[in-house]
Amino acid sequence: MTGLLGAAGIAHFLRPEPFDSIVPPRLGDPRFLTYASGAVELGCATLLALPPTRRLGGFAATALMVAVYPANICTVQKHWHRPRARAIALARLPLQVPLVWMSWSVANDRSEASR
Repeated sequence: MTGLLGAAGIAHFLRPEPFDSIVPPRLGDPRFLTYASGAVELGCATLLALPPTRRLGGFAATALMVAVYPANICTVQKHWHRPRARAIALARLPLQVPLVWMSWSVANDRSEASR
């Protein structure tokens, strides 16, 4: 989780355009939200990397994984009329479940990754 969140957080800053495109329009300025979510991902990665804050990082990462789910739904809606893009977006929806589970497991110290 630490590596995944760290890499994703960095990607938000190095190549923000793909992330901007999946921000639901009703949430506001996509670039601001892309940078903000990238910063939160880096913060979660940092918390997870440090043993004294790992549990807090697990809870924070769980909340983040749940919070970004609407962007995945928005992506499906946005690409509904493009079969290939729709299929990719639909395939991403269930992938969020193991990310939530892994984050929650770290928060509750139930995974080897949290040790």
